[in-house]
Amino acid sequence: METDARPSPSGAQWTIAADGHEAVVVEVGGGLRAYRHDGTDYLDGYEADELCPGSAGHVLAPWPNRIRDGAYTFGDRSFQLDLTEPARHNAIHGLVNWVRWQLVEQSPDSVTIGYELPPSPGYPWALRLRSRWSVGADGLRAEHEVTNLSGEPAPFGFSVHPYLQLPKVGVDELTMRVPGRTRVLLDNRLLPVAATGVAGTEYDYSEPRAIGAAVLDLAFGDVVRDADGGSSVTLAAPDGSAAVHIWADGEFGWWQVFTGDTLTGERHRRSVAVEPMTCPADAFRSGRDLITLAPGQTWRGAWGIRPGA
Repeated sequence: METDARPSPSGAQWTIAADGHEAVVVEVGGGLRAYRHDGTDYLDGYEADELCPGSAGHVLAPWPNRIRDGAYTFGDRSFQLDLTEPARHNAIHGLVNWVRWQLVEQSPDSVTIGYELPPSPGYPWALRLRSRWSVGADGLRAEHEVTNLSGEPAPFGFSVHPYLQLPKVGVDELTMRVPGRTRVLLDNRLLPVAATGVAGTEYDYSEPRAIGAAVLDLAFGDVVRDADGGSSVTLAAPDGSAAVHIWADGEFGWWQVFTGDTLTGERHRRSVAVEPMTCPADAFRSGRDLITLAPGQTWRGAWGIRPGA
């Protein structure tokens, strides 16, 4: 019997499971390919033989979202990144989403993977990244740490790119709550030009309401914090029979929401990318909530997904 020996486009696959929860973490990009509970997929992921579409589940570092013209200044030096979104002349989604991460530690319900980012002309700092993915009674949990291995301060931002879905509920029917009091105004290259309050506007999701025909690819800031300092976004079925919550700790002060309108085929408006971010787009240029990692300093942040009505 012949077998298909072709490697997966996403590399090695690490499956973790516990308490009815199961997730698949992948080598290429170190991201999340699947997450389900009791057989229901809450992550709109992709197949093992499929190239990751739309940055699904990717880890975005050392910056999330976009940098205008890929050009920025840090200290007294100017740098130029490769334009990975050439149509809009931007550098997008960082430097670790298409590299091969390495297995560090594995157990039935968790896996830790890592990657050491070497210095490059556009980002001349070395970083060590570690991600611990785990599942349990409370759902999926991701714990990330990033250490500056360089001898000088480094600019840094972090995000992840999961697409959330509910069975048999399209984007238009989903009810969403986002705890952001402001939203970022964008130009035609999806880069920030200002921020404005959302209260009383069509972008006010501080109380749950249907997404409807809204086309969203924007960041919400000035988040309302929970008692523990974190925050969360909820997607729910219109009748309240099902819901999925994505939470993030106090390190994440922004939520990016993308309704998948530019995706093609079956993925078009099938799910909502909800991305916890430490900073908004273009933070390398604006400095808005940009983290500066001192030599040897480690940043740590956590987020997760929890199903439940």
